[in-house]
Amino acid sequence: MDLGIKGRTAIVCAASKGLGKGTALALAQEGVNVVITARTKSEIEATAEEIRKATGVKVTAIAGDITTEEGRKAVLAACPDPDILINNAGGPPPGDFKDFTLDDWRKAVEWNMITPIALIKATVYGMMDRGFGRIVNITSQSVKAPIASLELSNGARTGLTGAIAVIARKASRNNVTINNILPGPFDTDRLRSSTKRMAELQGQDEDKVVASRKAAIPAGRFGTTVEFGAAAAFLCSQHAGFITGQNLLLDGGSFPGSM
Repeated sequence: MDLGIKGRTAIVCAASKGLGKGTALALAQEGVNVVITARTKSEIEATAEEIRKATGVKVTAIAGDITTEEGRKAVLAACPDPDILINNAGGPPPGDFKDFTLDDWRKAVEWNMITPIALIKATVYGMMDRGFGRIVNITSQSVKAPIASLELSNGARTGLTGAIAVIARKASRNNVTINNILPGPFDTDRLRSSTKRMAELQGQDEDKVVASRKAAIPAGRFGTTVEFGAAAAFLCSQHAGFITGQNLLLDGGSFPGSM
């Protein structure tokens, strides 16, 4: 299927690896020029070169922290009028509710709620004026089913979902959509590091923990970044103009509800 977005321009946040990289590559394969950002200069430049060689599109790499005002300004200076915006940022660390400080909560909200809101505010009205725009927020399955020890992430990401619900409907009249993808367990560096930490805490063999985690997923496996990127690219396509304000679960069937 031709997604109809060749020649468009996208900002993809936290794109040096994992879900962000998978999304940037999927968009580039559709002929979208991408501006990608991440904290580590060497990693984001390596990813940019990899995408250029694989697709031939224009790739601009911006090293910086998207959760800061300075980082956002740098990206928007490189791409002030994107057609597509992929909001993505690492989640706050796990812990026990009793140990979280107010500063921990403030940081979580800054990273996973304020940052995407700031980028949406900076870009959505230009999209509406031009008559096309696609915004995808990468959040978490915890929006649908809160995860113990991830209360910081649960709260901030759920807050983002509510915060953009109205503008998603308003913008749709101008062919601009805003949707959220809620990933479950995907085979990324973050999942591998959390699995290793889990094995250490439980005193178990890491392979056994991996097998246990996969067994808990109806699909019997972790998702791939290629699968994630394909789903995100479709939400950015010309065919997805009637989908807005939605939460798309990509979790291999883990969420037990029917709605």
